[in-house]
Amino acid sequence: MSPPRHHLLSVLVENKAGVLTRVASLFARRGYNIFSLAVAPTDDPRFSRISIVVDVESAPLEQVIAQLDKLINVVKISELRPDEAREAELLLATVLADAGQRAQVIQLVAVFGGQIVDVGLAALTVMLAGAPDALDDFEELMRPYGIVELQRTGRVALPRLSPGASANIARGNEPAGQRAESA
Repeated sequence: MSPPRHHLLSVLVENKAGVLTRVASLFARRGYNIFSLAVAPTDDPRFSRISIVVDVESAPLEQVIAQLDKLINVVKISELRPDEAREAELLLATVLADAGQRAQVIQLVAVFGGQIVDVGLAALTVMLAGAPDALDDFEELMRPYGIVELQRTGRVALPRLSPGASANIARGNEPAGQRAESA
């Protein structure tokens, strides 16, 4: 079995103007390939989390982490292995679905836990959120119907919780490493 080509980094950064530009510029200057990138504020308005799926064929993972760690606004970097993380993406797709195919498309959307978010005479726009592999499978099933437009957000992820973690969180004790201290 070959090692994974893509690795997911969860990068906690200060929520300040220009931080994403500095991170993206670092990748561009060094010639590192970004497979997927998603960023949003965390529950603490001082921080944002950047989820970066890195193509490690463009640079060794250790080198990417070392370069990211040099950026002043980076607070914490974690590699999230697929077996230790919950990953999700959002998919929006407009799929051709005439009267004869509409029921089949609607049924497939329901099987994958999606929603119909827009309806036209000859097409439907669907929305799904879930594991990247499940969205890949859904996309392949929709191709024969005809995908008019497709947009995916890129992966976001958090570490899996240990079995006792929910009890600790309910008591207000956060798992170690889950919250950044003030910078």
